[in-house]
Amino acid sequence: MITVGMSTSCVFPMSTDEAFRLARLTGFDGVEVMVTADRGTRRLDLLRASSARWGLPVLSVHAPVLPIAHFTFGRDQHDKLLRSAELAAGLGAATVVVHPPFLWQRAFSARFLDSVREIADSTGVALAVENMFPLRLGPLGLDVYRPGHDPSGFDVDAATLDFSHAAVAGRDALDLALALGSRLRHVHLTDGLVSQRPGGLRDQHRVPGRGGQPVAEVLTHLSRSGWSGSVVAEVHAGSAGRGEEARVDLLRRTVAFARRHLATGPLVPRQTTSTVATTASGTATTAIPRPASMNRPQDTSTPIDESRECQSSVASDAQGVTRQPMLTPTSTATSRSGDPATGSSAR
Repeated sequence: MITVGMSTSCVFPMSTDEAFRLARLTGFDGVEVMVTADRGTRRLDLLRASSARWGLPVLSVHAPVLPIAHFTFGRDQHDKLLRSAELAAGLGAATVVVHPPFLWQRAFSARFLDSVREIADSTGVALAVENMFPLRLGPLGLDVYRPGHDPSGFDVDAATLDFSHAAVAGRDALDLALALGSRLRHVHLTDGLVSQRPGGLRDQHRVPGRGGQPVAEVLTHLSRSGWSGSVVAEVHAGSAGRGEEARVDLLRRTVAFARRHLATGPLVPRQTTSTVATTASGTATTAIPRPASMNRPQDTSTPIDESRECQSSVASDAQGVTRQPMLTPTSTATSRSGDPATGSSAR
């Protein structure tokens, strides 16, 4: 089963409860909580309350990585991962998204892979290591992560694929997905212009279909191959404008993109080439073969001008976006599909 979720980072700096409300309003199946200094992202009782209020589960937790979360869950990196996994377990979330350590975190980077496996085993939560990207310093690309920015070579059981990060790294996301094989457990739905030099572009987190990554192709591949996991939107909703109407429009387009390309039938490739990925420890893992006849699905939705705010509701309706009334919590409206509800929204 594939669930389509929304990261709370999509609507930052709005509150976590507001993120749940917007996720429900725009048709997502659940929420990924990006842990920050905001107590609403790290307190079990508050997250349970928001989940119950809006009728959406927490699908995953993103361990604290942002500069504003430097001291969240303490300073010890192992403890940060452990507390994130314990939070996820308490919420019934299956996955914690984890970044590899920076090269200057020498002590933790030396034990990182052991910590990931140990915490996953003790909590029953998958710690999915996310692909990152090198930084550009003049003509050089510097990999600031240890053991590296690409988890396909790591000795880990679970990984997260982020399209925007792959774009900055100059990596084809479908090739990365195939290299990860059965270890791919989680996807960050976004896009980015592909850098010709690794690290040559900034991390963009564009709307899917508005960059250079084969996002539609990867989603189609996952659906046809019987993959099970969560596809979680991690887009910069603020790029559509400051108003809620613009955010809602962008998020609806994102979830519609996911639904459209995940709704496909079984894959029957005519030709394949088998490959084997080898982890850093020398362990061989089977990589999913890439169908030689696979063509990239074309996104035929109306283009989005991300450089300015979305137009009025009348103009958006002309583009085929259905507007819905503001939702109230599930105590007064229980339909996730957006049945009109009475009362004002909780802010």
